Amino acid sequence: MPAARGGDAGRSGPTLEQVAARAGVGRGTASRVINGSPRVSERTRAAVQAAVAELGYVPNRAARALAAGSMDAVALVVPEQENRLFAEPYFSEILRGVSTQLAETDMQLLLTLLHDERSRERFTQYAAAHRVDGVLMVSVHGDDPLPDLLREVGMPAVISGRRSHAEHVPYVDSDNFLGAQLAVEHLIGRGRRQVATITGPLDMYGARCRLDGYHEALRAAGRQGARPGERLVVEGDFTEEGGHRAMCALLEREPGVDAVFCASDVMAAGARLALREAGREVPGDVALVGFDDSAVARHMDPPLTTVRQPIEEMGRAMVRMLLELMSHERDRAGAEQGPYLVLPTELVRRRSS
Repeated sequence: MPAARGGDAGRSGPTLEQVAARAGVGRGTASRVINGSPRVSERTRAAVQAAVAELGYVPNRAARALAAGSMDAVALVVPEQENRLFAEPYFSEILRGVSTQLAETDMQLLLTLLHDERSRERFTQYAAAHRVDGVLMVSVHGDDPLPDLLREVGMPAVISGRRSHAEHVPYVDSDNFLGAQLAVEHLIGRGRRQVATITGPLDMYGARCRLDGYHEALRAAGRQGARPGERLVVEGDFTEEGGHRAMCALLEREPGVDAVFCASDVMAAGARLALREAGREVPGDVALVGFDDSAVARHMDPPLTTVRQPIEEMGRAMVRMLLELMSHERDRAGAEQGPYLVLPTELVRRRSS
């Protein structure tokens, strides 16, 4: 009886690792070629197929699946609590974009919530064992070490939104600075004099960019010198409750405020409730602008003027970038900075301002 030649099961036959080494690619890339995945270049496909022919490799699907664990899977990592994931439209739109784009491949999507340091460590170990082929991360805070940990263990990863202006991990972002600037210019153009802002968490780079855009619009209009008074700036947390608290604090500080730029639609909804409780009309007494152009903005009373960022497209773009990284993992080894994409934002005018 001839010796078994199954790639990972037959000891006397060539292994998948040998095929990958002969082709000059990683094991995951070789696996994708053998599985017929479209996520590889024609040059790579030809190299792997030639190595298979030269070595006489015969794949054993069952053995390969057992050895690979969760191979042919991508993890979508959200370092937030469940209540934010299900309450904020941003996450559902990102998820829609990711799942739609990934549906065009043979990859499975694993949704992972990281609540604390223990869950982060557990996921890092999971990724280090290459139980997934790649990782997508959203809602990344500036001090989050996970993107760097993934880079250290050789796991392809793409994040939604930079942690800083010098981000070296591949990312997809939107033009937060210009979007905020357009929002505040709109409020100034409507004749508003006391323009305040409720920011996102300032340990997130996107929130700081929106605050910088607010500052720049006021500076360009000659308002309060180079920067506005701190009494017109209140930090929020991208939640409805946070927007409500921040608006209450703002009204206590500056009762004469007549316009507010909120760094998210969800916070604008909370601010709208606080204004209603205080007997302030929108937009008569206080004009209101949000950010995201989510369903929340369209369903508010009055409908919310907001900055549209293409959230679903961001999710699709993240997947496309990750698949490209996974297809050229060896070519990218040692690169100091990954690819990036910044998508445009635009102001959508409605009756709240």
